[in-house]
Amino acid sequence: MKTIIGRIDKADFPELDLTDIDIKIDSGAYTSSIHCANIEEITIDGVQYIKFVLLDPDHPLYNNKVFSSKNYTTKTVKSSNGLSQERFAVQTEITLFNKTFSINLTLSERTDMKFPILLGRKFLNKKFIIDSSKTNLSYKLKIKQ
Repeated sequence: MKTIIGRIDKADFPELDLTDIDIKIDSGAYTSSIHCANIEEITIDGVQYIKFVLLDPDHPLYNNKVFSSKNYTTKTVKSSNGLSQERFAVQTEITLFNKTFSINLTLSERTDMKFPILLGRKFLNKKFIIDSSKTNLSYKLKIKQ
């Protein structure tokens, strides 16, 4: 059975040590993305990592925090304006409605982004039904418990 999710919410990302991060549910987007800057590949002791800085001015604890991950790939993403670009994607976990799911987040440098995380339909499909009249359903369940 699918869970109803609203148009915006807050989620936890346990592997990134992030809690109550604002997310936008975006059924128009295929992939999910995280708003960040200074994205670069680095090599430490022969192992390649992706390093990036989270941009979230609403969360002073997390804004400008540096992250790195070995679990990354590159993928071609087509933006809403029809242009395709290569982006890095990290595999991590997201907690919504007290359940933890695997998620791939493309790393996106978009300064006009209001929400630091967008959840696209690739992640939402077969898990959630979107009710655009609702907000923060997962977060309300979390603080209620």
